[in-house]
Amino acid sequence: MENPTQEKMREILINANTIAVVGLSDKPDRTSHQIAKIMQDRGYKIIPINPNATEVLGEKSYSSLSEVEESIDIINVFRRPEHLVDVAHDALTTDCRVFWAQLGIVNEEAHELLQENDFTVIMDACIKVVHAVTIGS
Repeated sequence: MENPTQEKMREILINANTIAVVGLSDKPDRTSHQIAKIMQDRGYKIIPINPNATEVLGEKSYSSLSEVEESIDIINVFRRPEHLVDVAHDALTTDCRVFWAQLGIVNEEAHELLQENDFTVIMDACIKVVHAVTIGS
């Protein structure tokens, strides 16, 4: 399993407007919240996916990706690896074709399922770090 090149990830970030963040915590001390806030500050619209929150970072929170009616450019995932297959199945219900699992999050089965369905799959990479390295902060 190999991630796309830095140049391809840069291209994805440049062309994206909307990032759905699966597992986005409403607690400001959580990594998911901090990274989503930074990406929001960099101009991306954040769509929180958290069944236990009604709003995060000033945006309406959804229980699942399948509930989101607007277009999603990147699905950014902050869930443990054992949950990735379920998240991947949920991702298949969207028009999005970029699945980005954060640093330390890898699941081979989810990776294969997504690739079979024409997703660009990035795993074990922090979206904030890749943005800073390829585009600048």
